[in-house]
Amino acid sequence: MDISAVNAFSYEDFVNTFGNVVEKCPLITAAVWSRRPFGSLNALEAAISDFIDELPESGKEGILRCHPDLAGRDLLRGTLTRESHQEQAGAGMDTLASAEAERMARLNEEYKKRFGFPFVICARMNDKANILRQLTERCQNERAEERERGIEEVKKICRLRLQSLVLTDAANKL
Repeated sequence: MDISAVNAFSYEDFVNTFGNVVEKCPLITAAVWSRRPFGSLNALEAAISDFIDELPESGKEGILRCHPDLAGRDLLRGTLTRESHQEQAGAGMDTLASAEAERMARLNEEYKKRFGFPFVICARMNDKANILRQLTERCQNERAEERERGIEEVKKICRLRLQSLVLTDAANKL
């Protein structure tokens, strides 16, 4: 679809199509709909990013809290969103060896205890070894730094999810 098709979506179709580009946060998409028409698909991505940036710190932390733990109970129970399941499986989170799974669970808990929100990383841009390394390293960050880093990862996830939803021609590439 091209940008004119995106701009022609009703509110309901827009939210149904793009409602999970930011994990479990259809409110963001609902708010961004009113910023139509978008001049390009890059403009749609920028509108979502700008909306996130305009949120207070508590709102940004709320976005981070909507993300599931990597290789966590939602993956084990099969209750991840379709997008999260594909992303985690693609990074090998569903095939961790027992020792890796234990380490991931321990680090996830340490991270959440330290920061009050789950570790967020764009799984599609990383493999399990890098995810474990980054989780270990990022547990040492300060809260404000980690909140900012998590939001940047959310934006990467959003960009890739938008790209997977929208087939674009050269003039409208994300």
